[in-house]
Amino acid sequence: MPAQKRSLDESSSSHKVKKSKTEDSHKTDRAQQPSTSSLLTEEVDFPRGGGTSFTPLEVKSIRAEAVREANAELIEDARDAQKSNKRKRKSETKAPNDSKATQGKDRIRIEHLNYKRINVGMKIFGQIVTILPLALIVSLPNQLYAHVPITNISSQFTELLERMDQELDSVSEENDEEEENEASKFRVPELAEIFKVGQYVCAVVSAVHAPGASDVTGVGRSRDETSRASRRIELSLVPERVNAGVQKSDLQAGFTLTGAVKSREDHGYIIDFGIQDVSGFLSLKDAAKGRVSGSILPVGLLLGVTITKVSTNGRIFTVSADHTSVATSCLSEVSSVSSILPGTLVQALVTTAHSTGLNLQVLGFFEGTVDPLHLRQDGSAYKVGKKVKARILYDYSSSPPKFALSLKDHVVKLGVCQTFSAEEPGKGKNLQEAYPIGTLLQSVKVVRAETERGLIVEVDNGIEGFVHISHTSDDHVPSLSTSGPWKPGSIHPARVTGYFLFDGLLQLSLKPSVIQQKYLQVSDVEVGEVVKGTIKKLADSGLFVSLSGGVDGVVWPNHYADIVLKHPAKRFKEGASIKCRVLVVDPERKRISLTAKKTLVDSTFPILSKIEDITPGMITHAVVFKVHEKHLLVEFYNNLKAVVPAKEISDSPKGQLPQSFPIGRVVRVRILGVNEGRITASIRQTLSTHNIVSDISSIEIGHTVEGTVTEIHKDNVVLTLQPSHIRALLSLKNLANHRSLSLPQLRINLKVGEKLDELVVVTRNPEKAIVIVANKPRSKPSLLLKGNTITMESIKVGELIGGRITRHTPHGALVKITAQIGGILHITEISDNFDTGVSFPAIDTIIKATVIAIDQAKRQLTLSTRPSRMYPDQVHEIIDPEIGSIADIQVGTSLRGFVKNVGEHGLFVTIGRGVDARVQIRELFDEYVKDWQSRFQVNQLVKGRILSVDVDTKKAEMTFKSGDLSARHGPSKMTLSDLREGLKVDGVVTKIEDFGLFIQIEGSKLSGLCHKSQLSDTADADVALALQGFRAGDRVKAIILGIDNRRISLGLKPSYFTEEDLQGEDVDSDGDEEHEGSFGVVQNEEQSEEEEQDDDMAASDGESDQSMDVDVDEAQIEYQHKKTSKGVASKPTPVPQMSSLSLAGGFQWSGDVQQVDENEEADSSSDDDEAADEPSKKKRKRKAIEQDLTAEMHTKTPESNADFERLLLGSPNSSYLWIQYMSFQLPLSEVDKAREIARRAIRTINFREEQEKMNVWMALLNLENVYGTDESLDLVFKEAARANDSKTIHLKLASVLEQSDKHEKAEEQYKRTCKKFGQSSKVWTLFGEFYLRKGNLEDARKLLPRSLQSLEKRKHLKTISRFAQLEYKYGDAERGKTLFEGIVDSHPKRWDMWSVYMDMEATQSNIQSLRNIFERVLALKMTSHKAKSFFKKWLELEKRIGDQEGAETVKEKAIEWTQRASNAS
Repeated sequence: MPAQKRSLDESSSSHKVKKSKTEDSHKTDRAQQPSTSSLLTEEVDFPRGGGTSFTPLEVKSIRAEAVREANAELIEDARDAQKSNKRKRKSETKAPNDSKATQGKDRIRIEHLNYKRINVGMKIFGQIVTILPLALIVSLPNQLYAHVPITNISSQFTELLERMDQELDSVSEENDEEEENEASKFRVPELAEIFKVGQYVCAVVSAVHAPGASDVTGVGRSRDETSRASRRIELSLVPERVNAGVQKSDLQAGFTLTGAVKSREDHGYIIDFGIQDVSGFLSLKDAAKGRVSGSILPVGLLLGVTITKVSTNGRIFTVSADHTSVATSCLSEVSSVSSILPGTLVQALVTTAHSTGLNLQVLGFFEGTVDPLHLRQDGSAYKVGKKVKARILYDYSSSPPKFALSLKDHVVKLGVCQTFSAEEPGKGKNLQEAYPIGTLLQSVKVVRAETERGLIVEVDNGIEGFVHISHTSDDHVPSLSTSGPWKPGSIHPARVTGYFLFDGLLQLSLKPSVIQQKYLQVSDVEVGEVVKGTIKKLADSGLFVSLSGGVDGVVWPNHYADIVLKHPAKRFKEGASIKCRVLVVDPERKRISLTAKKTLVDSTFPILSKIEDITPGMITHAVVFKVHEKHLLVEFYNNLKAVVPAKEISDSPKGQLPQSFPIGRVVRVRILGVNEGRITASIRQTLSTHNIVSDISSIEIGHTVEGTVTEIHKDNVVLTLQPSHIRALLSLKNLANHRSLSLPQLRINLKVGEKLDELVVVTRNPEKAIVIVANKPRSKPSLLLKGNTITMESIKVGELIGGRITRHTPHGALVKITAQIGGILHITEISDNFDTGVSFPAIDTIIKATVIAIDQAKRQLTLSTRPSRMYPDQVHEIIDPEIGSIADIQVGTSLRGFVKNVGEHGLFVTIGRGVDARVQIRELFDEYVKDWQSRFQVNQLVKGRILSVDVDTKKAEMTFKSGDLSARHGPSKMTLSDLREGLKVDGVVTKIEDFGLFIQIEGSKLSGLCHKSQLSDTADADVALALQGFRAGDRVKAIILGIDNRRISLGLKPSYFTEEDLQGEDVDSDGDEEHEGSFGVVQNEEQSEEEEQDDDMAASDGESDQSMDVDVDEAQIEYQHKKTSKGVASKPTPVPQMSSLSLAGGFQWSGDVQQVDENEEADSSSDDDEAADEPSKKKRKRKAIEQDLTAEMHTKTPESNADFERLLLGSPNSSYLWIQYMSFQLPLSEVDKAREIARRAIRTINFREEQEKMNVWMALLNLENVYGTDESLDLVFKEAARANDSKTIHLKLASVLEQSDKHEKAEEQYKRTCKKFGQSSKVWTLFGEFYLRKGNLEDARKLLPRSLQSLEKRKHLKTISRFAQLEYKYGDAERGKTLFEGIVDSHPKRWDMWSVYMDMEATQSNIQSLRNIFERVLALKMTSHKAKSFFKKWLELEKRIGDQEGAETVKEKAIEWTQRASNAS
């Protein structure tokens, strides 16, 4: 109804009359004022435009004066009331009835909001506490909850939902790609994207459901208590309904209301308020203040905004979404009561203060109440007449209008209720953080009791809680009194069960049962915890268990027990107690998964529920989750999964994984590692009880180790090596032989925990983290009598000692001195002259050497057999000096060494103990050589010059090139670290001063000063004259006198140099030609002579140019006089063992060395004669290359165990070599040795080489068949069946028995195989072939119907075809033809069967039968491609077994078929 206008005179005159009235009449008028207010929408409203002659300024001043007068009257009334307090008290005792009537008139009754007082259309203020996919849960005043369906957000949001639904329907019907892309443009944001928990909303009640309603839109059947409590009240946030009644004239700057984003424009957003002819504009800048910077506001989003500016036309309102602005904007005046919305902050005046609440006057005209829950302090603490800012909660009366308000800080400030922190004021915690659900409160104080509702209790300073009457006791409590056990001031224990966020209260319970309850919510349950529950229900989907209170769990069928239960109802009865372990806790879905598997319930292993719990190496229980072909998936707790690779599962074949590891089986696993969130585990490594180390890189082949016995098996024992804890295997036979015991005696004597030492690592398997060890062979008696008395303490450097060569390694030859002491002989410590054919002594050779170093930690000696070391008192010619460290070599020095390694980028040359030099490819030859690697071999003697030395990094560079180093490499090769005091260098004078000469050292950029006092040895010499004798550029030889802070002092005195130093330059220049050919691979003189003779012969034939080319090329490749074949660097081949050892005249490796030396002397003497005849030749003579007799060792047939062992080191996975090795033992009657070799081969061959292992198993089966017993053959057969494909081994054994003419045993084996593998077509056909080869046709033909009964139907055709082919081959061809006829009749389109039929008939050379078959098949309908293949096959058979006429007929029929096919198309 439109408001009527009235003049301002009437309004002002009425106020003047009020001012002159007495106190009694004034109270009466004030009591009647709400019913006759002029601000009611159905009464006269303030004038809006026209009807007055006052200016706007005058109107504003008049209104302000009216407000001041009204406030003055209220204050005066309050003072009068205080003065008459005493009189009132007296009158109250005399006339109580009159007092109650008067009090009822003065104070408005304060009532709580409840379901009865809520009606449809009521506007209310709330706070979002939960966001569901299809609804919002809102906390309302006075501990109420409501829900907002997704369709009640805004009209724009609802349109988006409808549009998306229509688009999805059209896409599903038309299945059009373009429409699907178009539909994706209208993505509707999730509710969690446009709302947040704790956000305040203004809503209108759209429906109130009856108690117990369950079909509530959006809420569903949620198990959450808050969601269930919100089902009764349904709210709407649509701005059209919330803002209904707001007058356009009240939309002024500072007015707050709710709007929905209608559209996005270039500079901002259009906001829809739901008010006719009114819209808002939110700039992009202001929008960023209210949300995350840079985010786009979706259409339909609800915003609380404040009007900042009104357009001139009064239709467009500029708004701000800043939270601070919205929270602080206070409404001071309105023209209509309907413009006052819930959530509006208003100015109010306290009219009545009482312990039960406050009465307020809102905006000077309207009445309002504040209940005690929404006061900052007790109601009696507020003074009448005090102005306060309060926020409207709801309106509970329209005639007269009355509002409920809140003075709570978090509501007034639109924030979240927080606890008070004395340490950090202003930084308190939220209620949920400070008091999680389930928190036990030892003492809460009752503040007041509401008779029919519950208790208000004080928890902490400023924090209160509400206890519903139903939660005060386990017994029924009809009502609460102030004198009972819950009287104000009483203390009680309580427990937090929830929150009333809008009221800022904790939801508490005083029930002893709740306080003692173990779980209140799903999140209280810990993963891996053992719990006891009661069975509620057994359904097909699972077993439902009640744990505590309202917390339930479910046991899925695969977790009923360790095995699959066929009848779970017999085990689980409703109401019975059950013990389980918590498997998964999902707080979001309010779901707990349990397991009743006894293995998991009783498990003492660690609980793995998150990735942080994982520690590599730990053992725990897991459940098989999924079985794949190459791995297993196992599951721990809380859906944490791991992968078990096939190699880490077990020794079972892959085809048996589903049977061995069914889904749901509990297994023990060991964690191997975590890589980018992927957990890898092992089942195999948990089979032993000790801790397994997966990294075995610390153990190398040949290491001597010791260990403790952890497991004893039939053929071997499992050891744990100490101190590395690596797992190792030791053969029982090897241990028995070492202890000279029989196997039964050893099994009796050997105990778990026994310590074994002196073990040698023979094989490593990094994939399985295991090594195979063997006992060290008994040491052979030493030649030195005092060897048994040697100890590490008695040995001293320089002493001679005897030992036996046990092994060759890349670092040197290992020498065994005693059982506890070993030594190493480096290749550069063998001789003082490397020309004598340096090589390692043969294995098991007894040597005598001198000790040059002692390593007490490793109990190892460093030995040398150099004569200069062994016999220092004698005079020895040292051609190749001993180099002990990198500091012993100098730049430019020519040294000889041995090739250590041939790499892709050059060589490494060993020139001393632990001293290696690198030779890059560019430093190998003076000219380009393509295939340079073939020119060098490991341990080959070479010679070169040192290019550079870095003492700090212990690196040296060497060159094989000839020529001047400084000229090739420039002046920057030598550095300051290469210089030392006393070093003689060449230099060039760069500058002459009065005090001396500046000299630049050749081969570097360094310069030094030679003082004039260092020029002459004569003290009286005229040094000034001497200085004048030098010129810049003069070459000089100088000596370094000192280096101080990078200042080099040089000396030129003649006394510093010898004649060799001064003549060295000339010698070098004269010998350049000879020097060029002296680097690279070192040759001996005999080779040089023979090569020279060849060169002379070539020159005499007129081929001097070619001879020179060859000569230059071969100058870089010189071979040793005696060399061994070194195929692999890490496995040098030992030299042939000599028959005797002669120590006369010094230590010699072989008995024919003296003879070789004599031959060399004779050759050298003849060479000298030839050199005298030809004095003009400066070129050094070279001998022809000797043939390497050891090169054939890799190609010739092995003739000893050592040959086989050497070959197996290079090819450990070759079954051919292993089987040859086995067969080599049989003529020697070493059957047990052959068996041991086979077992060793099976252990050594890599597990990926399945066929190679199968070959060895077959060899072992053949061995046991020929040389063993039935028991041993059966034992090996069972082992082979477990280690390989069982069906293959069964068939192989039958074949072995058949080939050895054991037909009865072969027949029994075939029968066993058919019984076990009756589903295999191959087994039946091979059995039939066995019978047919024996001539037992009847038994063979009986197998066919038997096989068809066992085989699957899809295999019938293949089996019949195979039996038909066998009939053609071994039996009756007519019977085979009958079988094929049956096949092609029943399956005429099986072209492959026709082809096999034709091939079988071709073996009978019956061309007429073939022609009939071809004519029949070509009469069938087929493709041209298939017809072409048949005609081609027919033509070939006609040419082979037919005649020319038949071939022509085939061609004619082919043309005819083609024409017929083209006509048909």
